[in-house]
Amino acid sequence: MTIRLHCFGESGHSYKVALALALTGTPWEAVKVDFFDGVTRGADYRALNVMGEAPVLEDGDLVLTQSGVIQDYLVGKTGQLGWTNEAERREVWRWILFDNHKVSSQVGAYRFQKNFLPEDKRKQDVLDFLQGRLLSALAVLEARLQGRDWLATSGPSIADLACCGYLFYPEDLGFERAEFPHVADWLGRIAALPGWAHPYDLMPGNPSDRA
Repeated sequence: MTIRLHCFGESGHSYKVALALALTGTPWEAVKVDFFDGVTRGADYRALNVMGEAPVLEDGDLVLTQSGVIQDYLVGKTGQLGWTNEAERREVWRWILFDNHKVSSQVGAYRFQKNFLPEDKRKQDVLDFLQGRLLSALAVLEARLQGRDWLATSGPSIADLACCGYLFYPEDLGFERAEFPHVADWLGRIAALPGWAHPYDLMPGNPSDRA
């Protein structure tokens, strides 16, 4: 049975999972979540995911939520993008948790405030705070990637896919790649992997749909 991924193109967390599926060559189909029409707040969607978030992965009778959990499941299912020992497993999860708290949470909120809210509802002090937090997190990634190709293991892993999830989007993200050359090179290596695709090409949903 083909995996179904409830997702939408603008969702960086969905992209982390969609990219893992694409890079591992796992057959899957996208089920568009109409986030901007409020679907995730409705009773039907909450019955699927009480947290009211995307992505949601369905593999037969198995339903999983939260991108890190889903990525971990795909490592076990495919034997790819994972680790070779317990030390590497811990290192992968260290960077996934760092991303969830320090990277995606900041850049996702900044991107939404800056690009998707009406201009009169944007709060400059909030944007400044989020940008400062994001730049600090990117400085950590920049230092980590000095002299190494991947964040946690000798090859690409779900740690890399977690931390890059929002960084491929074309909207104003609060930083320029040139400010972080090691991060820029790392993103280039990810984009060169067989099966890589831009989030708006990999999943249904694009800001232009609402233009």
